[in-house]
Amino acid sequence: MHIPDGYISPHTSGIFYILTFPLWILSFRRIRNNLGQHRVPLLALLAAFSFLIMMFNIPLPGGTTGHAVGGVLVAILIGPWPAITVLTLALAVQALFFGDGGLITLGANVFNLGVVMPMVGYLVFRAVAGRTRPTERRYAVAAAIGGYAGINLAALLVAIELGIQPILHHMPDGTPLYCPYTLHVTLPAMLVPHLTVGGLAEALVTGGVVAFLGRYHPGLFPGEAEQPAVTEQHRDGIQ
Repeated sequence: MHIPDGYISPHTSGIFYILTFPLWILSFRRIRNNLGQHRVPLLALLAAFSFLIMMFNIPLPGGTTGHAVGGVLVAILIGPWPAITVLTLALAVQALFFGDGGLITLGANVFNLGVVMPMVGYLVFRAVAGRTRPTERRYAVAAAIGGYAGINLAALLVAIELGIQPILHHMPDGTPLYCPYTLHVTLPAMLVPHLTVGGLAEALVTGGVVAFLGRYHPGLFPGEAEQPAVTEQHRDGIQ
């Protein structure tokens, strides 16, 4: 899912930086104006969480590996616009210190995983969740569906971005200058494993964490009162 340096052209990378830069500005403004000071530690915690789960790779069909991202989970907890900054931080640390994705391609990776994934996944989540609350099962199911949709759309974008490189940039004899694989290779290579294993992993992480927090810490969700959940054991004690 992370595009390394050398697999897309500098021109393509530049376009994604141009697309992503104003979104970074909007994200910073939303955090400054709308995110309460008491929720800033949650932002940092989510950045660390996203970074951590992206380090756990799952074997995928075809001899590659994949991982959950947590982009939709972040969007559900603090909103899709602050999620852009959170995921940018996680992706930047991975590129700088672990070589997971490139610095030149960071704009493309942020666009795919830090913009499109949380934005689209969050819209799917809201459409499925409706007016349910974090304590309800449908809320967690909607989160899982949103996570599944978000990571697969990001995988589709990566496949397209890589697959068009041989068409756009090649030597006079047709030798590709960057990614050597065309769309008929990149599309199945990205979509098949993510529609099966990778997407399910993302759905389980997103839905599972939302279900846990909805039961025990519903106050972490936007619009919910900052108070502990009342569990069955507590109810029995009250009665």
